[in-house]
Amino acid sequence: MLEKRRDNKGRILKNGENQRKDGRYLYKYVDNIGITQYVYSWKLVATDRVPKGKRDCLSLREKEQEINRDIADGINTAGKKITVCQLYAKQNEHRANVKKSTQIQRRYLMKILEEDKLGAKPIDSVKLSDAKEWAIRMKKNGFAYKSISNYKRTLKASFFIAIQDDLIRKNPFSFKLSEVIEDDTEPKKALTEDQEEKLLNFVKHDKVYQKYYNDIVILLKTGLRISELCGLTIKDIDFDSEVIHVTHQLLGNKSIGYYIETPKTKSGIRDIPMSDEVIKALKRVIESDKHKHRKAVEIDGYRDFLFINSKGYPMTSACYGTAFINIIKKYNKKHEDNLPKITPHVLRHTFCTRLANKNINPKSLQYIMGHSNISITLNLYAHASLEGMKAEIKNLVS
Repeated sequence: MLEKRRDNKGRILKNGENQRKDGRYLYKYVDNIGITQYVYSWKLVATDRVPKGKRDCLSLREKEQEINRDIADGINTAGKKITVCQLYAKQNEHRANVKKSTQIQRRYLMKILEEDKLGAKPIDSVKLSDAKEWAIRMKKNGFAYKSISNYKRTLKASFFIAIQDDLIRKNPFSFKLSEVIEDDTEPKKALTEDQEEKLLNFVKHDKVYQKYYNDIVILLKTGLRISELCGLTIKDIDFDSEVIHVTHQLLGNKSIGYYIETPKTKSGIRDIPMSDEVIKALKRVIESDKHKHRKAVEIDGYRDFLFINSKGYPMTSACYGTAFINIIKKYNKKHEDNLPKITPHVLRHTFCTRLANKNINPKSLQYIMGHSNISITLNLYAHASLEGMKAEIKNLVS
């Protein structure tokens, strides 16, 4: 009869267990895809002490229990050791043919993960508390609630893939973000008619910012997304049919320059009716000296862009963002009745709210706005009705 193998303390070792000359324990096993794997520990059982100068760890027997449980459940014991960064990269490989803007967003999230300790953690070691702590760190680092929510949704999808691939059992990102960090997102508010009038009047007569007057009129009266406005070319304006053809958007940043993309969804491709006010504003843009002296720029096959900066190149959403901040800052410095924070998206929201208050058919409004889902439009109807009711009550009691 063969003598049972023992460790240096005289304890019997099970099949697959060994003790090396340096005292460390080893367990050899075959995973569920037939590959030989090894795990190590300085402790055979949980009550053992770790040698002086060595880091504490799970005992070999505890690791064996995890491995046997994983094998019984069909969990890939080797695959679960990939890092969060590797998992996210794997998810992106599954959908490689995406828009350039999506590629940029993916690179940005990967950079965030690489710079955070979460990115280097093996996915099987990421607990619910780790995911929550990551969200808290993101908030402390100045990221907006909406951005954190978007990143969390992406990581939740990545870990869902890991569950489907039998790498892990639970999704650590299945938690409600608002229970971990405060949702400080400012609710969208349409401009009142009084605020709209004050904004237009100020910009029209201000020597510095009057160059944006037509742009603001068009945004307020069409509901265009700012990237759609930036992408408009002369060919997109049909004065005969009195519509604007929206088929693309102009995006860009300092690192990669300008680029053209189709709208966010298929619903974004649409024809927007033009009012007389919009027609006049567009004609003023086309006839302006700035437009006549624009640079001969071609971006992904598109040329003759309508909205140009002082250097003769197409405007971008970042340019408008800065301009709007400065406009409101200057207005509020000169007036006691301050205007709220106004962005191009606020103008789009204002346009949509105005039409909702006039009881335009929801499907028609959905089409004009380019909403992919009618629920987005209906939510605006509910908001518009509430604001309209408040205004009526104020008029009655004042």
